[in-house]
Amino acid sequence: MKIKCLKSIVLAMSCFGAISCSKEISRKADSDITNHHVIITYLTTGNKPNDSGTSEMLEKLNERLTKLVNAELVIYYIPWNNYQTNYNLKLAEKDGSIDLIGTATDWLDAWKNASLGNFLPMSDEMIQKYAPKTWASVSKEHWDVCRMNGKIYLFPEDNYTQWTNHGFMYRLDWAKEAGLNGVHSWEDMTKYLTYVKNTKNIMPWNSNGASSTFHPEGYIQSKSDFIIADGITSTNMFGTRKSNMKKLYSPIYEGKELVEYAKLMRQWNQSGFWPENVFTSNVGNMDNREQFCNGLTAVEQHHTQTWYTQVYKKLQKNVPGADSGFFWFGEESKNVVYQTITHGAMAVSAASKHPERALMVYDLLRNDRECYELINYGVEGIQYKKNASGYREPIPGAHAIVTNYWWGRNDALEVRDTATAWDVFDNINEIYSKCKIEYPFSQIVWDLSKISSELDSVTDIYGQYMGNICYGQVSNPEEYVAEFRAKLKDAGIDKVISEFQRQLDAFYSNQK
Repeated sequence: MKIKCLKSIVLAMSCFGAISCSKEISRKADSDITNHHVIITYLTTGNKPNDSGTSEMLEKLNERLTKLVNAELVIYYIPWNNYQTNYNLKLAEKDGSIDLIGTATDWLDAWKNASLGNFLPMSDEMIQKYAPKTWASVSKEHWDVCRMNGKIYLFPEDNYTQWTNHGFMYRLDWAKEAGLNGVHSWEDMTKYLTYVKNTKNIMPWNSNGASSTFHPEGYIQSKSDFIIADGITSTNMFGTRKSNMKKLYSPIYEGKELVEYAKLMRQWNQSGFWPENVFTSNVGNMDNREQFCNGLTAVEQHHTQTWYTQVYKKLQKNVPGADSGFFWFGEESKNVVYQTITHGAMAVSAASKHPERALMVYDLLRNDRECYELINYGVEGIQYKKNASGYREPIPGAHAIVTNYWWGRNDALEVRDTATAWDVFDNINEIYSKCKIEYPFSQIVWDLSKISSELDSVTDIYGQYMGNICYGQVSNPEEYVAEFRAKLKDAGIDKVISEFQRQLDAFYSNQK
Protein backbone atom coordinates (compact mmCIF):
# COMPACT_ATOMS: atom_id res chain seq x y z
CA MET A 1 0.00 0.00 0.00
CA LYS A 2 2.83 2.36 0.96
CA ILE A 3 4.67 1.38 -2.23
CA LYS A 4 1.56 2.19 -4.31
CA CYS A 5 1.22 5.55 -2.58
CA LEU A 6 4.88 6.31 -3.14
CA LYS A 7 4.54 5.43 -6.81
CA SER A 8 1.51 7.69 -7.06
CA ILE A 9 3.38 10.56 -5.46
CA VAL A 10 6.39 10.08 -7.76
CA LEU A 11 4.05 9.85 -10.77
CA ALA A 12 2.20 13.01 -9.73
CA MET A 13 5.47 14.86 -9.21
CA SER A 14 6.68 13.68 -12.61
CA CYS A 15 3.46 14.85 -14.28
CA PHE A 16 3.70 18.16 -12.47
CA GLY A 17 7.26 18.56 -13.66
CA ALA A 18 6.27 17.72 -17.22
CA ILE A 19 3.39 20.19 -17.11
CA SER A 20 5.63 22.87 -15.63
CA CYS A 21 8.27 22.16 -18.26
CA SER A 22 5.61 22.35 -20.97
CA LYS A 23 4.42 25.70 -19.68
CA GLU A 24 7.99 27.00 -19.58
CA ILE A 25 8.56 25.90 -23.18
CA SER A 26 5.30 27.58 -24.20
CA ARG A 27 6.28 30.80 -22.44
CA LYS A 28 9.70 30.70 -24.10
CA ALA A 29 8.10 30.22 -27.52
CA ASP A 30 5.81 33.16 -26.90
CA SER A 31 8.79 35.19 -25.74
CA ASP A 32 10.66 34.30 -28.91
CA ILE A 33 7.67 35.41 -30.99
CA THR A 34 7.50 38.85 -29.33
CA ASN A 35 11.19 39.56 -28.82
CA HIS A 36 11.30 42.02 -31.73
CA HIS A 37 8.99 44.90 -32.55
CA VAL A 38 6.77 44.49 -35.64
CA ILE A 39 4.20 46.50 -37.55
CA ILE A 40 0.86 44.82 -38.22
CA THR A 41 -1.06 46.32 -41.13
CA TYR A 42 -4.85 46.08 -40.97
CA LEU A 43 -6.75 46.45 -44.26
CA THR A 44 -10.27 47.81 -44.24
CA THR A 45 -12.73 49.27 -46.72
CA GLY A 46 -13.36 53.01 -46.46
CA ASN A 47 -11.88 56.38 -47.26
CA LYS A 48 -8.70 57.38 -45.46
CA PRO A 49 -9.33 60.24 -43.00
CA ASN A 50 -7.69 63.60 -43.62
CA ASP A 51 -7.67 64.85 -40.04
CA SER A 52 -5.65 63.90 -36.97
CA GLY A 53 -8.27 61.99 -34.96
CA THR A 54 -7.30 58.50 -36.11
CA SER A 55 -3.57 59.10 -35.76
CA GLU A 56 -4.10 60.37 -32.20
CA MET A 57 -5.99 57.21 -31.39
CA LEU A 58 -3.36 54.96 -32.99
CA GLU A 59 -0.63 56.58 -30.94
CA LYS A 60 -2.41 55.56 -27.73
CA LEU A 61 -3.40 52.14 -29.06
CA ASN A 62 0.13 51.37 -30.17
CA GLU A 63 1.52 52.21 -26.75
CA ARG A 64 -0.65 49.44 -25.32
CA LEU A 65 -0.03 46.97 -28.16
CA THR A 66 3.71 47.51 -27.81
CA LYS A 67 3.52 46.92 -24.08
CA LEU A 68 1.47 43.74 -24.42
CA VAL A 69 2.73 42.06 -27.62
CA ASN A 70 5.55 44.32 -28.89
CA ALA A 71 3.62 45.31 -32.01
CA GLU A 72 1.94 48.37 -33.47
CA LEU A 73 -0.98 48.75 -35.85
CA VAL A 74 -1.25 50.75 -39.06
CA ILE A 75 -4.38 50.96 -41.22
CA TYR A 76 -4.54 50.48 -44.97
CA TYR A 77 -7.73 51.86 -46.53
CA ILE A 78 -9.47 50.65 -49.70
CA PRO A 79 -11.52 53.72 -50.83
CA TRP A 80 -15.22 53.20 -51.49
CA ASN A 81 -14.91 54.16 -55.15
CA ASN A 82 -14.72 50.85 -57.04
CA TYR A 83 -13.89 49.19 -53.72
CA GLN A 84 -14.75 45.60 -54.69
CA THR A 85 -12.29 45.47 -57.58
CA ASN A 86 -9.51 47.31 -55.75
CA TYR A 87 -9.99 45.18 -52.63
CA ASN A 88 -9.59 41.93 -54.53
CA LEU A 89 -6.62 43.25 -56.49
CA LYS A 90 -4.82 44.29 -53.32
CA LEU A 91 -5.38 40.91 -51.70
CA ALA A 92 -4.16 39.14 -54.83
CA GLU A 93 -0.78 40.89 -54.64
CA LYS A 94 0.26 38.71 -51.68
CA ASP A 95 3.39 40.83 -51.25
CA GLY A 96 3.47 40.78 -47.45
CA SER A 97 2.34 44.39 -47.10
CA ILE A 98 -0.84 43.53 -45.16
CA ASP A 99 -1.53 41.25 -42.22
CA LEU A 100 -5.10 41.53 -40.91
CA ILE A 101 -7.87 41.77 -43.51
CA GLY A 102 -11.42 42.89 -42.88
CA THR A 103 -13.69 40.70 -44.99
CA ALA A 104 -17.18 39.24 -45.37
CA THR A 105 -18.75 36.23 -47.02
CA ASP A 106 -21.77 38.17 -48.29
CA TRP A 107 -20.28 41.41 -49.65
CA LEU A 108 -16.48 41.11 -49.78
CA ASP A 109 -15.86 37.75 -51.50
CA ALA A 110 -14.35 36.09 -48.43
CA TRP A 111 -14.66 32.51 -49.65
CA LYS A 112 -13.50 33.43 -53.12
CA ASN A 113 -10.35 34.98 -51.67
CA ALA A 114 -9.82 31.99 -49.40
CA SER A 115 -10.10 29.67 -52.41
CA LEU A 116 -7.58 31.80 -54.32
CA GLY A 117 -5.05 31.41 -51.52
CA ASN A 118 -5.21 35.01 -50.36
CA PHE A 119 -6.12 34.12 -46.75
CA LEU A 120 -4.06 32.10 -44.31
CA PRO A 121 -5.52 28.67 -43.39
CA MET A 122 -5.26 28.42 -39.60
CA SER A 123 -5.25 25.34 -37.41
CA ASP A 124 -7.26 25.17 -34.20
CA GLU A 125 -4.01 24.95 -32.25
CA MET A 126 -2.63 28.13 -33.81
CA ILE A 127 -5.69 30.12 -32.80
CA GLN A 128 -5.80 28.56 -29.34
CA LYS A 129 -2.19 29.60 -28.77
CA TYR A 130 -2.08 33.09 -30.26
CA ALA A 131 -5.72 34.25 -29.92
CA PRO A 132 -6.87 32.32 -26.85
CA LYS A 133 -9.60 34.68 -25.70
CA THR A 134 -11.20 34.72 -29.12
CA TRP A 135 -10.94 30.94 -29.36
CA ALA A 136 -12.73 30.54 -26.03
CA SER A 137 -15.50 33.00 -26.90
CA VAL A 138 -16.52 31.41 -30.23
CA SER A 139 -18.58 28.24 -30.18
CA LYS A 140 -17.64 25.09 -32.07
CA GLU A 141 -20.64 25.59 -34.33
CA HIS A 142 -19.48 29.10 -35.20
CA TRP A 143 -15.91 28.00 -35.85
CA ASP A 144 -17.28 25.35 -38.20
CA VAL A 145 -18.96 28.11 -40.21
CA CYS A 146 -15.49 29.60 -40.74
CA ARG A 147 -13.82 26.42 -41.99
CA MET A 148 -12.92 25.23 -45.44
CA ASN A 149 -11.35 21.80 -45.87
CA GLY A 150 -10.93 21.55 -42.10
CA LYS A 151 -8.93 24.77 -41.71
CA ILE A 152 -10.23 28.03 -40.21
CA TYR A 153 -9.95 31.03 -42.50
CA LEU A 154 -12.09 33.60 -40.71
CA PHE A 155 -12.76 35.07 -37.29
CA PRO A 156 -16.53 35.63 -37.11
CA GLU A 157 -18.18 38.73 -35.69
CA ASP A 158 -20.58 36.49 -33.80
CA ASN A 159 -20.95 38.36 -30.52
CA TYR A 160 -22.41 41.62 -31.79
CA THR A 161 -26.10 42.38 -32.30
CA GLN A 162 -26.87 44.33 -35.42
CA TRP A 163 -29.45 44.45 -38.20
CA THR A 164 -27.88 45.05 -41.59
CA ASN A 165 -30.95 44.25 -43.67
CA HIS A 166 -31.77 47.13 -46.00
CA GLY A 167 -34.79 49.36 -46.36
CA PHE A 168 -35.98 52.94 -46.82
CA MET A 169 -35.80 55.58 -44.11
CA TYR A 170 -38.60 58.08 -44.65
CA ARG A 171 -40.25 61.05 -42.99
CA LEU A 172 -42.97 59.61 -40.78
CA ASP A 173 -44.48 63.05 -40.22
CA TRP A 174 -44.79 63.59 -43.98
CA ALA A 175 -46.25 60.11 -44.48
CA LYS A 176 -48.98 60.98 -41.97
CA GLU A 177 -49.61 64.23 -43.88
CA ALA A 178 -50.09 62.04 -46.97
CA GLY A 179 -52.77 60.05 -45.15
CA LEU A 180 -50.58 57.01 -44.54
CA ASN A 181 -50.14 55.21 -41.25
CA GLY A 182 -46.45 54.88 -42.03
CA VAL A 183 -44.91 53.23 -45.10
CA HIS A 184 -45.32 49.46 -45.02
CA SER A 185 -45.29 48.44 -48.69
CA TRP A 186 -43.85 49.51 -52.03
CA GLU A 187 -47.29 50.83 -52.91
CA ASP A 188 -47.23 52.98 -49.75
CA MET A 189 -43.78 54.22 -50.73
CA THR A 190 -45.01 55.23 -54.17
CA LYS A 191 -47.90 57.20 -52.61
CA TYR A 192 -45.54 58.83 -50.14
CA LEU A 193 -42.99 59.88 -52.76
CA THR A 194 -45.77 61.20 -54.98
CA TYR A 195 -47.05 63.33 -52.10
CA VAL A 196 -43.58 64.71 -51.41
CA LYS A 197 -42.97 65.47 -55.09
CA ASN A 198 -46.26 67.37 -55.35
CA THR A 199 -46.16 69.27 -52.05
CA LYS A 200 -42.53 69.79 -50.96
CA ASN A 201 -39.98 71.86 -52.79
CA ILE A 202 -37.30 69.15 -52.68
CA MET A 203 -35.97 66.24 -54.71
CA PRO A 204 -37.62 63.19 -53.09
CA TRP A 205 -34.50 61.04 -53.42
CA ASN A 206 -31.33 62.82 -54.47
CA SER A 207 -29.62 59.58 -55.34
CA ASN A 208 -26.32 59.28 -57.13
CA GLY A 209 -26.87 56.13 -59.14
CA ALA A 210 -23.15 55.65 -59.79
CA SER A 211 -22.48 54.82 -56.14
CA SER A 212 -25.89 53.71 -54.87
CA THR A 213 -26.38 50.37 -53.11
CA PHE A 214 -29.93 50.13 -54.51
CA HIS A 215 -30.61 46.66 -55.93
CA PRO A 216 -33.76 44.72 -56.89
CA GLU A 217 -33.54 42.08 -54.16
CA GLY A 218 -35.26 44.50 -51.74
CA TYR A 219 -38.38 44.46 -53.89
CA ILE A 220 -38.05 40.73 -54.54
CA GLN A 221 -37.75 39.95 -50.81
CA SER A 222 -40.86 42.04 -50.18
CA LYS A 223 -42.97 40.41 -52.86
CA SER A 224 -41.80 36.81 -52.38
CA ASP A 225 -40.05 34.55 -49.89
CA PHE A 226 -36.64 34.78 -51.57
CA ILE A 227 -33.58 34.13 -49.36
CA ILE A 228 -30.18 35.28 -50.61
CA ALA A 229 -27.37 32.72 -50.64
CA ASP A 230 -24.30 34.52 -49.33
CA GLY A 231 -20.79 34.01 -50.56
CA ILE A 232 -21.49 33.54 -54.27
CA THR A 233 -21.51 37.07 -55.65
CA SER A 234 -21.86 40.50 -54.09
CA THR A 235 -24.81 41.09 -56.44
CA ASN A 236 -27.04 38.68 -54.45
CA MET A 237 -28.33 36.98 -57.59
CA PHE A 238 -28.80 33.47 -56.21
CA GLY A 239 -30.67 31.86 -53.35
CA THR A 240 -33.73 29.80 -52.47
CA ARG A 241 -37.28 30.34 -51.34
CA LYS A 242 -38.22 29.91 -47.69
CA SER A 243 -40.97 27.61 -48.94
CA ASN A 244 -38.44 25.41 -50.77
CA MET A 245 -34.94 25.81 -49.36
CA LYS A 246 -33.68 22.77 -51.24
CA LYS A 247 -34.04 24.34 -54.68
CA LEU A 248 -31.57 26.97 -55.79
CA TYR A 249 -32.79 29.62 -58.18
CA SER A 250 -32.21 33.18 -59.31
CA PRO A 251 -35.15 35.62 -59.24
CA ILE A 252 -33.02 37.83 -61.47
CA TYR A 253 -33.19 35.12 -64.13
CA GLU A 254 -36.73 33.80 -63.65
CA GLY A 255 -40.04 34.78 -62.09
CA LYS A 256 -42.23 37.86 -62.36
CA GLU A 257 -40.79 40.02 -59.57
CA LEU A 258 -37.93 41.56 -61.57
CA VAL A 259 -40.32 42.58 -64.35
CA GLU A 260 -42.72 44.17 -61.87
CA TYR A 261 -39.82 45.94 -60.18
CA ALA A 262 -38.55 47.28 -63.52
CA LYS A 263 -42.02 48.64 -64.31
CA LEU A 264 -42.26 50.35 -60.92
CA MET A 265 -38.81 51.91 -61.25
CA ARG A 266 -39.74 53.29 -64.67
CA GLN A 267 -42.81 54.83 -63.03
CA TRP A 268 -40.63 56.34 -60.28
CA ASN A 269 -38.24 57.73 -62.86
CA GLN A 270 -41.04 59.28 -64.91
CA SER A 271 -42.47 60.76 -61.71
CA GLY A 272 -39.19 62.57 -61.04
CA PHE A 273 -38.40 60.88 -57.73
CA TRP A 274 -34.66 61.21 -58.43
CA PRO A 275 -32.57 63.50 -60.68
CA GLU A 276 -32.86 63.08 -64.43
CA ASN A 277 -29.08 62.69 -64.65
CA VAL A 278 -29.04 60.16 -61.81
CA PHE A 279 -25.84 58.45 -62.97
CA THR A 280 -23.83 61.65 -63.29
CA SER A 281 -25.51 63.94 -60.78
CA ASN A 282 -23.36 65.76 -58.25
CA VAL A 283 -25.22 66.00 -54.95
CA GLY A 284 -22.92 68.78 -53.75
CA ASN A 285 -21.38 69.13 -50.31
CA MET A 286 -23.98 66.87 -48.68
CA ASP A 287 -24.80 63.38 -49.86
CA ASN A 288 -28.40 62.17 -49.79
CA ARG A 289 -28.12 60.91 -46.21
CA GLU A 290 -26.95 64.28 -44.93
CA GLN A 291 -29.67 65.95 -46.93
CA PHE A 292 -32.26 63.63 -45.42
CA CYS A 293 -30.99 64.45 -41.93
CA ASN A 294 -31.40 68.14 -42.77
CA GLY A 295 -34.92 67.84 -44.18
CA LEU A 296 -33.82 68.27 -47.80
CA THR A 297 -34.81 64.85 -49.17
CA ALA A 298 -37.61 62.40 -48.39
CA VAL A 299 -35.91 58.98 -48.31
CA GLU A 300 -32.56 57.35 -47.64
CA GLN A 301 -31.85 53.71 -48.42
CA HIS A 302 -29.51 51.68 -46.21
CA HIS A 303 -29.29 49.33 -43.20
CA THR A 304 -31.72 49.24 -40.33
CA GLN A 305 -28.73 49.89 -38.10
CA THR A 306 -27.82 53.05 -40.00
CA TRP A 307 -31.31 54.35 -39.30
CA TYR A 308 -31.34 53.93 -35.54
CA THR A 309 -27.64 54.70 -34.94
CA GLN A 310 -26.90 57.56 -37.35
CA VAL A 311 -30.10 59.06 -38.71
CA TYR A 312 -33.04 58.91 -36.30
CA LYS A 313 -31.85 61.34 -33.63
CA LYS A 314 -29.88 63.49 -36.06
CA LEU A 315 -33.01 64.27 -38.09
CA GLN A 316 -34.95 65.17 -34.96
CA LYS A 317 -32.15 67.45 -33.81
CA ASN A 318 -31.65 69.19 -37.16
CA VAL A 319 -35.33 69.52 -38.07
CA PRO A 320 -37.51 70.21 -35.02
CA GLY A 321 -40.80 68.35 -35.25
CA ALA A 322 -39.53 65.86 -37.82
CA ASP A 323 -39.79 62.13 -37.27
CA SER A 324 -38.63 59.14 -39.32
CA GLY A 325 -39.80 55.62 -39.97
CA PHE A 326 -38.19 52.61 -41.61
CA PHE A 327 -39.74 50.50 -44.35
CA TRP A 328 -37.70 47.33 -44.29
CA PHE A 329 -37.35 45.17 -47.35
CA GLY A 330 -39.41 42.05 -46.76
CA GLU A 331 -41.88 43.78 -44.44
CA GLU A 332 -44.86 42.91 -46.61
CA SER A 333 -44.09 39.19 -46.60
CA LYS A 334 -42.49 39.14 -43.12
CA ASN A 335 -39.34 37.95 -44.84
CA VAL A 336 -36.21 38.80 -42.87
CA VAL A 337 -33.12 36.68 -42.36
CA TYR A 338 -30.73 37.32 -39.51
CA GLN A 339 -27.37 37.96 -41.05
CA THR A 340 -24.61 35.42 -41.26
CA ILE A 341 -21.96 35.70 -38.54
CA THR A 342 -19.42 36.29 -41.30
CA HIS A 343 -21.13 39.44 -42.57
CA GLY A 344 -18.14 40.99 -40.81
CA ALA A 345 -15.09 38.77 -40.31
CA MET A 346 -11.33 39.08 -39.95
CA ALA A 347 -8.80 37.08 -41.94
CA VAL A 348 -5.02 36.90 -41.91
CA SER A 349 -3.17 37.45 -45.17
CA ALA A 350 -1.53 34.32 -46.52
CA ALA A 351 1.53 36.46 -47.20
CA SER A 352 1.74 38.00 -43.73
CA LYS A 353 5.30 38.02 -42.41
CA HIS A 354 4.04 37.95 -38.82
CA PRO A 355 0.87 35.83 -38.71
CA GLU A 356 1.27 34.84 -35.04
CA ARG A 357 1.65 38.45 -33.97
CA ALA A 358 -1.31 39.42 -36.16
CA LEU A 359 -3.43 36.96 -34.19
CA MET A 360 -2.16 38.38 -30.92
CA VAL A 361 -3.09 41.90 -32.01
CA TYR A 362 -6.54 40.81 -33.18
CA ASP A 363 -7.14 39.00 -29.89
CA LEU A 364 -6.47 42.26 -28.05
CA LEU A 365 -8.59 44.41 -30.37
CA ARG A 366 -11.52 42.06 -29.86
CA ASN A 367 -11.19 41.28 -26.15
CA ASP A 368 -9.07 43.84 -24.29
CA ARG A 369 -11.31 46.65 -23.08
CA GLU A 370 -8.75 49.42 -23.49
CA CYS A 371 -7.76 48.34 -27.00
CA TYR A 372 -11.41 47.76 -27.92
CA GLU A 373 -12.57 51.22 -26.87
CA LEU A 374 -9.64 52.86 -28.65
CA ILE A 375 -10.11 51.09 -32.01
CA ASN A 376 -13.88 51.58 -31.94
CA TYR A 377 -14.41 54.95 -30.25
CA GLY A 378 -11.11 56.83 -30.04
CA VAL A 379 -9.38 58.39 -27.06
CA GLU A 380 -11.62 59.11 -24.10
CA GLY A 381 -11.32 62.78 -23.22
CA ILE A 382 -10.24 63.72 -26.75
CA GLN A 383 -12.73 62.15 -29.16
CA TYR A 384 -15.49 61.32 -26.69
CA LYS A 385 -16.53 61.37 -23.06
CA LYS A 386 -18.88 59.31 -20.95
CA ASN A 387 -21.84 61.01 -19.29
CA ALA A 388 -23.18 60.33 -15.81
CA SER A 389 -25.16 57.35 -17.17
CA GLY A 390 -22.07 55.82 -18.75
CA TYR A 391 -23.15 56.64 -22.31
CA ARG A 392 -20.67 57.90 -24.89
CA GLU A 393 -21.05 61.34 -26.34
CA PRO A 394 -18.74 63.18 -28.74
CA ILE A 395 -16.60 66.09 -27.61
CA PRO A 396 -17.55 69.17 -29.67
CA GLY A 397 -14.97 70.08 -32.30
CA ALA A 398 -13.02 66.83 -31.91
CA HIS A 399 -11.83 64.92 -34.95
CA ALA A 400 -13.58 61.57 -35.13
CA ILE A 401 -11.70 58.34 -35.82
CA VAL A 402 -12.14 56.28 -38.98
CA THR A 403 -11.11 52.66 -38.45
CA ASN A 404 -14.16 50.90 -39.92
CA TYR A 405 -13.61 48.07 -37.49
CA TRP A 406 -16.56 45.91 -38.48
CA TRP A 407 -14.83 42.56 -38.06
CA GLY A 408 -14.74 41.76 -34.37
CA ARG A 409 -17.12 43.87 -32.34
CA ASN A 410 -18.16 42.51 -28.98
CA ASP A 411 -21.41 43.19 -27.12
CA ALA A 412 -19.66 42.51 -23.81
CA LEU A 413 -17.37 45.53 -24.36
CA GLU A 414 -19.72 47.88 -26.20
CA VAL A 415 -20.39 51.31 -24.68
CA ARG A 416 -23.77 52.64 -25.76
CA ASP A 417 -23.73 56.12 -27.27
CA THR A 418 -26.10 59.05 -26.93
CA ALA A 419 -26.56 59.35 -30.71
CA THR A 420 -28.32 56.00 -31.08
CA ALA A 421 -32.08 55.73 -30.56
CA TRP A 422 -31.96 52.71 -28.28
CA ASP A 423 -35.72 52.61 -27.78
CA VAL A 424 -36.10 52.42 -31.56
CA PHE A 425 -33.50 49.63 -31.66
CA ASP A 426 -35.35 47.68 -28.98
CA ASN A 427 -38.65 48.09 -30.83
CA ILE A 428 -37.41 47.05 -34.27
CA ASN A 429 -35.44 44.20 -32.71
CA GLU A 430 -38.67 42.90 -31.19
CA ILE A 431 -40.48 43.17 -34.54
CA TYR A 432 -37.73 41.35 -36.43
CA SER A 433 -37.38 38.66 -33.77
CA LYS A 434 -40.98 37.61 -34.30
CA CYS A 435 -40.54 36.80 -37.98
CA LYS A 436 -36.80 36.33 -38.58
CA ILE A 437 -35.15 33.08 -39.53
CA GLU A 438 -31.49 32.30 -38.97
CA TYR A 439 -29.41 32.26 -42.12
CA PRO A 440 -29.76 28.60 -43.18
CA PHE A 441 -26.62 28.09 -45.29
CA SER A 442 -23.84 29.39 -43.07
CA GLN A 443 -21.99 26.07 -43.24
CA ILE A 444 -21.88 25.97 -47.03
CA VAL A 445 -18.64 27.11 -48.61
CA TRP A 446 -19.69 27.55 -52.22
CA ASP A 447 -17.07 26.20 -54.63
CA LEU A 448 -16.81 28.61 -57.55
CA SER A 449 -13.90 26.89 -59.29
CA LYS A 450 -15.87 24.90 -61.87
CA ILE A 451 -17.99 27.84 -63.04
CA SER A 452 -15.73 30.83 -62.32
CA SER A 453 -15.63 32.07 -65.92
CA GLU A 454 -19.41 31.76 -66.35
CA LEU A 455 -19.98 33.45 -63.00
CA ASP A 456 -17.69 36.33 -63.98
CA SER A 457 -19.57 36.73 -67.26
CA VAL A 458 -22.96 36.64 -65.54
CA THR A 459 -21.83 39.21 -62.98
CA ASP A 460 -20.49 41.47 -65.73
CA ILE A 461 -23.83 41.36 -67.58
CA TYR A 462 -25.64 42.14 -64.33
CA GLY A 463 -23.52 45.26 -64.03
CA GLN A 464 -24.27 46.31 -67.60
CA TYR A 465 -28.05 46.06 -67.25
CA MET A 466 -29.03 46.47 -63.62
CA GLY A 467 -28.34 50.19 -63.22
CA ASN A 468 -30.80 51.01 -65.99
CA ILE A 469 -33.41 48.70 -64.46
CA CYS A 470 -33.00 50.11 -60.94
CA TYR A 471 -33.35 53.71 -62.06
CA GLY A 472 -36.02 53.22 -64.69
CA GLN A 473 -33.88 54.20 -67.66
CA VAL A 474 -35.68 51.88 -70.07
CA SER A 475 -38.67 52.55 -72.29
CA ASN A 476 -40.02 48.98 -72.28
CA PRO A 477 -39.20 47.16 -69.03
CA GLU A 478 -40.57 43.78 -70.13
CA GLU A 479 -38.47 43.72 -73.30
CA TYR A 480 -35.38 44.98 -71.48
CA VAL A 481 -35.61 42.32 -68.76
CA ALA A 482 -36.14 39.65 -71.44
CA GLU A 483 -33.03 40.87 -73.27
CA PHE A 484 -31.09 40.89 -69.99
CA ARG A 485 -32.14 37.32 -69.19
CA ALA A 486 -31.23 36.15 -72.68
CA LYS A 487 -27.75 37.57 -72.18
CA LEU A 488 -27.49 35.78 -68.83
CA LYS A 489 -28.45 32.52 -70.54
CA ASP A 490 -25.82 33.02 -73.24
CA ALA A 491 -23.24 33.72 -70.52
CA GLY A 492 -23.90 30.34 -68.91
CA ILE A 493 -26.19 31.09 -65.96
CA ASP A 494 -27.91 27.70 -66.36
CA LYS A 495 -24.57 25.99 -65.78
CA VAL A 496 -23.98 28.18 -62.73
CA ILE A 497 -27.37 27.33 -61.23
CA SER A 498 -26.90 23.62 -61.98
CA GLU A 499 -23.51 23.56 -60.22
CA PHE A 500 -24.80 25.37 -57.14
CA GLN A 501 -27.82 23.06 -57.05
CA ARG A 502 -25.41 20.09 -56.99
CA GLN A 503 -23.60 21.65 -54.01
CA LEU A 504 -26.88 22.42 -52.24
CA ASP A 505 -27.99 18.81 -52.73
CA ALA A 506 -24.69 17.63 -51.22
CA PHE A 507 -25.16 19.93 -48.24
CA TYR A 508 -28.60 18.49 -47.44
CA SER A 509 -27.37 14.97 -48.04
CA ASN A 510 -24.66 15.49 -45.44
CA GLN A 511 -27.25 16.78 -42.96
CA LYS A 512 -28.95 13.39 -42.81
